[in-house]
Amino acid sequence: MCLIIIAHRMSPDYPLVLAANRDEFFSRPTKQAHEWPDAAIIAGRDLLAGGTWLGVGREGRFAAVTNIREPDGNGAGKRSRGELPLGFLFGDETPEEYLAGRSAVFGEYAGFNLLVGDVDSVCHASNRSPGIHALGRGIYGLSNGAPDSNWPKVLRGKDKMAEVFSGNAAIDADALIARMRDERRAGESELPETGIPDAQEKWLSSMFIPVAEGNYGTRCISVFIRRGDGACEFSEQNFAVNGECAGRRDFAFSLPQPIASPPPEKSGALSAVG
Repeated sequence: MCLIIIAHRMSPDYPLVLAANRDEFFSRPTKQAHEWPDAAIIAGRDLLAGGTWLGVGREGRFAAVTNIREPDGNGAGKRSRGELPLGFLFGDETPEEYLAGRSAVFGEYAGFNLLVGDVDSVCHASNRSPGIHALGRGIYGLSNGAPDSNWPKVLRGKDKMAEVFSGNAAIDADALIARMRDERRAGESELPETGIPDAQEKWLSSMFIPVAEGNYGTRCISVFIRRGDGACEFSEQNFAVNGECAGRRDFAFSLPQPIASPPPEKSGALSAVG
């Protein structure tokens, strides 16, 4: 993923709402979101390296990863970052246990932000900043920078997520997908400095990236909604190289048991709204 916006415990009716954009070269072979035959998970699959960028499990687990932009190539790793979400989804460790157990091999990957969660907690870790961070109540955003990098697309995405909680209307995938399709670019003074040319930085500054030279852009928008009654919805809207919609995948399931009362709040390192 290249942009992840998550609302954690913002409402008892919607304890978890996640929306994410995957930006990638259209030439990279990919299988769209599907139910994996060898595990009770729903995820897309990178057919080049075998991993995934975002997936959910039928017991309420989810995992997502973003790369950290490092144009000098010094952060190149031996292993595919797509392994990291799968390791959590295939296992039964708590988010904190999983991240602590994998931290010894984080150096084998290029720069990443990794977000994992279950019905009890959500945690974040990065191999470009120290620590494991539990997310408290709030709206959080991650992109291709360090966890505390409030890039314009991250701030805009958090504002848009806050909008869906501002009224009494039901929250659904259609509304979230529409909000994540924002193509507005940041102003010159707002652009982050990541070592790429300014023109390219500006093109990549929007939440939804229209395809340009090189056939790179937003390939799909994913949404995961977990309701207080245990009902879950996972949707993936795919896009063609011309930016038009190119197929939608929708999955619905219910957790096998009611969600327990949340544990005491912990504060995370990511900046939050709400």
